[in-house]
Amino acid sequence: MSYMERALELARGALGWCSPNPAVGAVLVKDGTIVGEGRTQPPGQAHAEVMALRAAGSAAAGASLYVTLEPCSHVGRTPPCTEALIAAGVRDVHAAMLDPSPWVNGQGLQALAAAGIATTVGQGADAARRLNEGYFKWVASRLPFVTLKYAMTADGKIATRTGSSFWITGLEARRAVARLRAASDAVLVGVGTVLADDPQLTARPGEMGEPELEPAHQPLRVILDTSGRIPATAKMLSGDLPGTTLICTSERAPAGFRARVARPGVEIVTVPEQDGRVDVCVVLRLLGERGVTSVLAECGGTLAASLLSAGAVDKILGFVAPKIVGGAEAPTPVGGVGLERMDRAIELRDPTWTVLGRDALLTAYVGVGAPDGEEA
Repeated sequence: MSYMERALELARGALGWCSPNPAVGAVLVKDGTIVGEGRTQPPGQAHAEVMALRAAGSAAAGASLYVTLEPCSHVGRTPPCTEALIAAGVRDVHAAMLDPSPWVNGQGLQALAAAGIATTVGQGADAARRLNEGYFKWVASRLPFVTLKYAMTADGKIATRTGSSFWITGLEARRAVARLRAASDAVLVGVGTVLADDPQLTARPGEMGEPELEPAHQPLRVILDTSGRIPATAKMLSGDLPGTTLICTSERAPAGFRARVARPGVEIVTVPEQDGRVDVCVVLRLLGERGVTSVLAECGGTLAASLLSAGAVDKILGFVAPKIVGGAEAPTPVGGVGLERMDRAIELRDPTWTVLGRDALLTAYVGVGAPDGEEA
């Protein structure tokens, strides 16, 4: 494993914890030995570079820094990382990529160069860009990066005609989904999913196959419930669950709905409707204002169709299991009316397939913009 690969590994461990800051990993190397490592801490706490400097102590003088994103040079909730690197006497800095945010955008490396620190950019750039795709979209648009995730059988069904859906995929795929939740700022579902499956949508280390990862980051659980149908007994309303549940409803919710579902850890907001349902675009803007940079949509076909129709989906994660269900009435990942002509189908770009046990995972992007948000 190269030093930059190690830095990327560290950065992945910060996903979910540090938003709206980017997830960054940093490795300090001296005389061929790693003397300090760090990853971005929660907002208001130390950045990856400072964590690595603390770990290295006096050994940072004359060391080389490998970092997944350009060090910041501005004063935010913490002092500039560039000043800390200069004061520590770091010899050179190797950044995977520039930080495109308007408050950095090359100024960090310029500050280091002005202080006599040699800099390079580019090693591990593709991996670094995809790792922080949520941050980059949020910086450009103040909207979260939306990943639509579903699991289906080989004949395209997400449940049987009776609604049975446990389990479509195997253990390896389900562990991958648990890790996705832990790395996401928020998980989004419609009330139909709550009524059908009564999920918890929590990230549990045991489910991830890594029980040592404790505590796991808990994403904000977001439920779209236009007419206030969620039952008070739903698991996501349980006061025993870690994290927070946000219910987005409309003026059509019945009187007494708020009182029925209100409890610690549950927040209710009223948003406008679009085509008879809670407006998903308004919800995403609301989440962006709260510093949510990444949303994992684990929804049924109705909400998936609404998100795609609104142009709100950035990425698709489609888990495919080697099973056949059949049935004209069995639901599919994307519902709605659908398109009339195949030549108007949504083209997914950069598709890749990953084998997870007996299942396969399709990873692809929606639209023509770069995944780093440069054409959001």
